Amino acid sequence: MKRQQRKTLAKPFTLSGKGLHTGTQTTIVVKPTDSAGIQFVRTDLEGSPIILADANAVVSTARATTIGKKEATVQCVEHLLSALVGLGVTDALVEIDGAEVPILDGSAKPFADAVVDSEVVDVDGDREPLIIRAPMDFVDEASGASYSLYPAEDFEATVLIDFDSKAVGQQYAAYKRQQGDYVSEIAGSRTFVFAHEVSSLLEAGLVKGGDLSNAIVISDDRITDEKLTSLAAAAGIEGVDPSSRGIINSDLMQWPNEPARHKLVDLIGDLALVGTTIQGKIVATRPGHTGNVALAKHLKKMLREQKKLRGLPTYDPTAEPLMDIEAVQAMLPHRYPFLMVDKIIEISAERVVGVKNITSNEQLFQGHFPGNAIFPGVLQMEALAQTGGILALSLQDEPGTWDTYFLKMENVKFKHKVRPGDTLILKMELMSPIRRGIVAMMGTAYVGDKIVSEGELTAQIVQRT
Repeated sequence: MKRQQRKTLAKPFTLSGKGLHTGTQTTIVVKPTDSAGIQFVRTDLEGSPIILADANAVVSTARATTIGKKEATVQCVEHLLSALVGLGVTDALVEIDGAEVPILDGSAKPFADAVVDSEVVDVDGDREPLIIRAPMDFVDEASGASYSLYPAEDFEATVLIDFDSKAVGQQYAAYKRQQGDYVSEIAGSRTFVFAHEVSSLLEAGLVKGGDLSNAIVISDDRITDEKLTSLAAAAGIEGVDPSSRGIINSDLMQWPNEPARHKLVDLIGDLALVGTTIQGKIVATRPGHTGNVALAKHLKKMLREQKKLRGLPTYDPTAEPLMDIEAVQAMLPHRYPFLMVDKIIEISAERVVGVKNITSNEQLFQGHFPGNAIFPGVLQMEALAQTGGILALSLQDEPGTWDTYFLKMENVKFKHKVRPGDTLILKMELMSPIRRGIVAMMGTAYVGDKIVSEGELTAQIVQRT
């Protein structure tokens, strides 16, 4: 797993403009920092509250992504976040004197240009990327957006959109981070809106700062000729044929698939809320902020599980074990039906990995439970303890003359059922050096790539008399 070098800006940059939805003039100052992540600071509020750019901080996805902490919120963060992460920035401090990031020209390009001018530099430390290891699908029921994820060497994204509009219809756009063309091919695509939506958005208190210089306006059959003529006149556009349908301000269009490209801008910005680099390919069908944020939250959960599985031992059942059952019995006093370790596949001065094969012949399954055989969690802890005992005893002179006794178990969690046919991989790691015969270890039990139980186990080594 290649960890990502943390990066920030070499110098601050400042941008000002009106917010797309509030219409209020705001200024942002984006500063270098060596803190973890991208943080927004509301300098206009008492105490200058800080809001971390994180999926769990999202408070709204109505036509923009809004993050917040208590009463402090920042709206429309996606374009700035897209530019920062699109150019590799992992850490930045964004000071803002209002509730909405300026819309500027409706794209991420002004932000990206400012990042380029400021230069991106390394800071101490790195971070673990989220690696997509197997194909998976994710559907956001609330929005209808769907996402397919696949393994890849770097981040890739493809967006598929399908609108009931002759002017847009079906479009797709693709991006590969390793090609390094974010600024030239993606960042400059502007946000877009359908003409028939403008009135309802205004009534909802949105797009107060929108105009034909910062948003592509698409007319279609759902707007009347009269309203289209009125909208064009209000925008100062002459020569609009009410019977035609298309892009009202077509002079802003840079690519035929610009709406799809802008959905890529939003996707990249929203996925910045995962808090780390994504190594994998994402195919997004009809994405929007609601679906993107739901996916970001799901990916954050995957990242947490990945971190827990970081130390997942590699088990090859055909490989010769370091200790077979005879060697295990020579070390431990336990015997049938209470010997819970079949073999040892890894051992060092600080870590040991054992294997326990669960079969239906286990005596305990007569009562736990008839017709619903489950290997007890307390015996999973016992199996871990016996595995840890082998490590502790192996570090002593004359290992066969010592025994280990439980003192306590803490922070024990049981996460998945263990059934006959499962193979328990038992990992025990020293939490601190052994002192005065006291052994403290972190135990983790796996079945496949799932953690089934874990806990902190403490025992005492006692020499037999």
